Amino acid sequence: MSYPELVTSALTALKSNVLRTLLTMLGIIIGIAAVILIVSLGAGATQTITNQISSFGTNLIVVIPGSLSQGPPSGLGGSVKTLTPEDGEAILGSGRVVNVEVVSPMVTKPTKVVAGGVDVSATVQGVAASYQILQSVDMAQGEFLTEDHEQGLSRVAVLGADIAVDLFGEGAEPVGKSVKIDNRSFRVIGVAAPKGGSPLANPDESVYIPYTTAMKVLLGQNHVQAIMVQAVDPKLIDQTMEDINTLLSERHKIADGDDPDFSLRSSKDALATLDTVTGLLTALLAGIAGISLLVGGIGIMNIMLVTVTERTKEIGLLKAIGAKRRDILTQFLIESVVLTLVGGSIGIVLGISLAYVITQVVNIPFIVQVSSIFLAVGVSAGVGIGFGFYPAQRAAKLSPIEALRYE
Repeated sequence: MSYPELVTSALTALKSNVLRTLLTMLGIIIGIAAVILIVSLGAGATQTITNQISSFGTNLIVVIPGSLSQGPPSGLGGSVKTLTPEDGEAILGSGRVVNVEVVSPMVTKPTKVVAGGVDVSATVQGVAASYQILQSVDMAQGEFLTEDHEQGLSRVAVLGADIAVDLFGEGAEPVGKSVKIDNRSFRVIGVAAPKGGSPLANPDESVYIPYTTAMKVLLGQNHVQAIMVQAVDPKLIDQTMEDINTLLSERHKIADGDDPDFSLRSSKDALATLDTVTGLLTALLAGIAGISLLVGGIGIMNIMLVTVTERTKEIGLLKAIGAKRRDILTQFLIESVVLTLVGGSIGIVLGISLAYVITQVVNIPFIVQVSSIFLAVGVSAGVGIGFGFYPAQRAAKLSPIEALRYE
């Protein structure tokens, strides 16, 4: 039998029972769609978080209190008291860390901000004037904090875009008005332009005040909860971190071999950690989705075995009129491959469509990796051939006489 005849015969056999054919393909469709959907959503989520981390700059270093070897640091707002504003001044002005552009101590406190009888939850951030450069804070109204505000412990505030709208309404001009933070009055001197949130923080829901005011007036403390450093050359960020580590270890009198009482983190570290975590999660979820492909392949093998039994007389008749074992084997393999390729194609379209819809709903980039499509096609063909071979071989080995006698 020629290949066109074998293909025609295989397609005719599949069309003779459309419902069973569709149910057989269902496992492959779900598996392929799940793989593409998970890989696409993982890539989109990774891109979103990467963009948000990168927006803080690839040359950002954050010094936080506590040693990583003693467990996760308590982080911003924690109880560890090992960093002071003088540490930040030393990093910038000692001359021992040459690749530093700006430094900003940081103190944070989640609290209520009140204006005109309206109160909203906000993250109050005590920062230096240099924070505007360090985090690229653009102003929609007024001005940002200045060094004079820091030195004078001024009770002034810069509102994030969302906080300004929540307190004063859309289109209002809060500059010059007063807000209360922890029942203390602060004069609004500016409103930051919208920047957009991230999984870690939302600048639009922050209120910026001088770090000195936050330390002395709001919290009554002498330590800061982080020191943010911007390096001049991102390529030298590792050397800069080493220089900062050496300088602060000497200032804090950390003996050689002892764990420091502070930790250094950079946006480069965050991106590397993100790549590792998202890669593992995507691989894990894709592996789980791949189980559907295995189940689908087993389903194909079971259906093809049933088909061989049902078509025993047909196989005997084909052999009686001259069909060779190879012809029978090829026909059943073609049926298996067609089932998986058609199911795989439907799964690809379904997976891409679902990925597009979900990314639009959750507002992450729509990314379809070509490699996942090639993987889907390859797996489809592999499942068809792998799981279809045994039933096809069993059909090919049937004796024509015994097959014709089969009831």
